[in-house]
Amino acid sequence: MKDHSGQVVLITGAAGGIGAAVATALHRRGASVVLVDTESSDLDSVARKLGSERVLVARADVTVREQLDSAVAATIATFGRLDVVHANAGISSGATAATVRSAEDGIFEKVIGVNLMGVWNTVRAALPHIVDSGGYVLLTSSTYAYLNGLANAPYAASKAAVEQLGRALRLELAGTGATAGVLYPGWIATPIVEVAFGGDDIATALVAKGFPTPLRRPISPDKLARGVVRGIERRAPRIQVPGRWIPMSLLRGVINPVYDAILERDTEVQRLTAQLDARRL
Repeated sequence: MKDHSGQVVLITGAAGGIGAAVATALHRRGASVVLVDTESSDLDSVARKLGSERVLVARADVTVREQLDSAVAATIATFGRLDVVHANAGISSGATAATVRSAEDGIFEKVIGVNLMGVWNTVRAALPHIVDSGGYVLLTSSTYAYLNGLANAPYAASKAAVEQLGRALRLELAGTGATAGVLYPGWIATPIVEVAFGGDDIATALVAKGFPTPLRRPISPDKLARGVVRGIERRAPRIQVPGRWIPMSLLRGVINPVYDAILERDTEVQRLTAQLDARRL
């Protein structure tokens, strides 16, 4: 991979998982990294692992635009420029699965607030400097941008919206020297996927029912980060990791209607969904 010396990269959700792995991979290749996460996160431990050189910690809640403005201002004051922003902060729909009918009041608004409005706030705060540097914006979406969001509708809806934001942004930046891309992680071995792999029996059963075995193998955040770094180097419009999801992404217009029709008629899926509904009713 290329040497990223001289580049300045701001990453939200950098205290763990995907954000910490991408920050580590880029820092090893010479980039200066700005680690952004909330006050309650374990951000300092990530910074200590990277060392004091070329690292800036910026505490910010991505749902509060002013805090992101401050994080970007600190980046410019410290490093003098901003070349890449990775709007990565995100949360799941909860520790247990739920349907639209059984979900707790407020969970949709909370997920949209972080996963979508947080991305919007990050982009808006950073974009003037990205345009000035001819840089790159990367938005973390998900395979759930194009998969059925059964039992995970708030998360899926937020990630589908992030995909559309990234696609629009890339076209809007055409001709400016800056550009944007969308990251589509599959199952990544982070706490956010635990609900689907043993954390919730019904969610685990639905995932086993809905996805073939090869698509159910989580990969490590470090493996994902290597794909992200390659995508940043190419200023890619789409980064899909792992690559085994690419056929489903490319053929979504054909696969999705067929897949939805099959699952809609599946009595086991109906039974499991009814159990989720019964949790609140």
